This record gives sequence, C-alpha cells and structure tokens, in this order.
Amino acid sequence: MEPRVLQLLLILHVLALPVQLCEIPRGNSALIKCLNMELLRLSQDLSEELNPSVYVALRLSADHSLKKEAQYLQRLKDVFQPSTSSSVAGGQQKQPNTGRLALYLLALRAACQDMDTLLGRQLVTQLKYHLHKEKEQIAFKGNGRPITSYYQYSLGVLALCVHGKKIDTHVIQKLLSAEKHKFMHGVKLSMDTKAMAGLAFTCLEQANLYEPKLVAAINLAIQRVTGSILQAQTTKGTFGNIFSSPLAMQLLIATGMSKKPECPKGMDALLGSLEQGHFQNPMIMSQLLPVLDGKSYLDIATMECRAEQDTLERDTRCPGSRTVILGTKMITVHLAVEHPPSPETLYNHSIQMPFESSLLDLLRTAAEQGPGQFTYL
Repeated sequence: MEPRVLQLLLILHVLALPVQLCEIPRGNSALIKCLNMELLRLSQDLSEELNPSVYVALRLSADHSLKKEAQYLQRLKDVFQPSTSSSVAGGQQKQPNTGRLALYLLALRAACQDMDTLLGRQLVTQLKYHLHKEKEQIAFKGNGRPITSYYQYSLGVLALCVHGKKIDTHVIQKLLSAEKHKFMHGVKLSMDTKAMAGLAFTCLEQANLYEPKLVAAINLAIQRVTGSILQAQTTKGTFGNIFSSPLAMQLLIATGMSKKPECPKGMDALLGSLEQGHFQNPMIMSQLLPVLDGKSYLDIATMECRAEQDTLERDTRCPGSRTVILGTKMITVHLAVEHPPSPETLYNHSIQMPFESSLLDLLRTAAEQGPGQFTYL
C-alpha cells in the first residue's frame, strides 16, 4: 500500500474515533442515584426548609419518584404562590427575595406548569418588579450594587429567560456592565456569580428576542466568563473550589464545551468529592445532580414532562440498603472470613461504608452485596 494512502487511512481512522466528552465514567451510576435519593429524602423531610432548587434537581434527573415530586411541588406552592388577593407590595405573606422567587419560577417550568394563568402572570410580574428594584438600586446608590447580589440578579434574569419572557434591556445592560469588574466576593472572584451570569447570558443569546448589537455584547460576555472559568481550574480539577464547581460545570455543559479537557477533569473532581462525602449543603447537592446527568438549568426550558421513568425508589441500591448521607465520610472496610486451621479464605472483599457504621451495618451490607457468598447469624 502506498505511504500516502496509508497515512490518509490513519487520519480518517483518528477522525472516526469518538471524541473524549465530559461523560460520567462507568461504575458511578449507583453513586449518582444515591445522590438523587438523598435529595428525594430531603424533599420529604418536614424539618428541612423548602428549597425550589431541590425540586429543580429532581425534575432534571433521568430517574423520578413522581408521586413524591408532586407532593413537594404542592408544598412549594403553599409557601411561594401568592393568593389572588395579595399584591406585590402588600399582603400578609412574606415575599421571597429575588433568588428564591427565581428558583420557584424555574421549579414551575421544570414541572411544565401552565403560566398563562392569573397566578402565573402575577409571579412573572413579581419577579420583573424585583429585578427593576435591583436595577434601580445599582443606579441610585452609585456603587454598582443591587439590593441582594449579582448572583440573585443573574438567577432572576435566567428564570425569566427560561420562561421565554423578554427582559428589559436596561436590566440586561446592568448585568453586562457588572460582568466586567463587579463579580467579586470580598477580594476574590466569585465563581458562583460568574457561572450563574454565564448561564443567564447563554439563555439570552439563544432566545432570539433581542437586537443584534445587544446579542453581540452578550456573546462577548459569554466568552469572557467561560474563559475566566476555564483559566481558574485548579490542579485538582475544581473551578475555584469544589463547592463552586457544579455551577461552573453547568455552564460548560450549556455552552457546548464538553470537548474541552477541563470538563472531564472537573467531572472527575466532582465525583471524587461526592464519593468522599464532601457535599452536605442541599443547594450545592441540587446544583451537582443535573451535572451528573449531563444537564444544566437551561435544559428546563425544553422539558416536556412526558414518558418519565418513575423508578427511582424501586431500583436504587445504596450502602446498607439506605441512602448514603452525603456529607458523612466514607471509609473502605476489608472483610475477610477464614476457616482455621484450613488456610482457605471463604470470603475476602472490600466494602465502602459510612464512617459511623456499626458492625451490624457492615454485616448486612456484605450479605446484600454478595448474596450466597456471605451470610451471618
């Protein structure tokens, strides 16, 4: 065969190979489902504060417990949904801040709720009012700061955009201006704010509702945000720190950067920290679960809520036949059963267990993971 022909065939073979994407390595599906189960457990715990972010994560998951999700949505409505007699400025019910109201609107879209109702339109108007007041505060005080934070401001913009609502260009311009030099937490760059603003900008760019000049400015902002996030990746694979990494990863997924080497490296860091029990905060956990399903908050806009797998509780196995309490340190226990005086070892396996597990927990887990291989009385 001619050398040039052979070289061409080799090039074509390389081009045909699958690209290394930001995918979950095999063997982590049980760990991810246990995170899913832990968020589901939190949604049923009446002592836990209601959090629309938890519901959004459950809805973006590939697996569901539809009955329990519906129950949680109803509890969210009971708290967040204003009565027809209340107004933006009045009423007995305490009004949520910009960020929590935005998360609730994302939750309603994730549930495919009809927003073309009196209450639906009222909620959209309420969020627009919040953003207007935030924008006015930025201009009035002269220090470039909103009432809450640019993180919540960005989340509000994202929520309206996901619902397909056109946003006041002055609100967008304030966020564009802030992106250049205001996204700081003390003296450090706020990676969370950068990522949330990047998600908002990406949604706005895809909306096809704005003038070309504004879209061009939004596109440049996306490039700056994603560039700074990629540059901020540490040697461990995290973006800033492990707790800001889930939102940063959502942005990389939303902007189609799964082919970048930073993406699989970041995914490995998240999975490692999840396995070690580093995630305790429900908000961070709920930002992480969509990433492990290869999704971002932008995917809420296209959800159809059809043919969903109502199998979460039936096929999920976690250590000790219970959900892993993420945030509890996991340890590896080596369990060996011998039969003296014979040198034969009857059972020899390593088992992952929560740090505070009892001996009985260990024996039960060993019996469940190896049916027929290990029994105890």
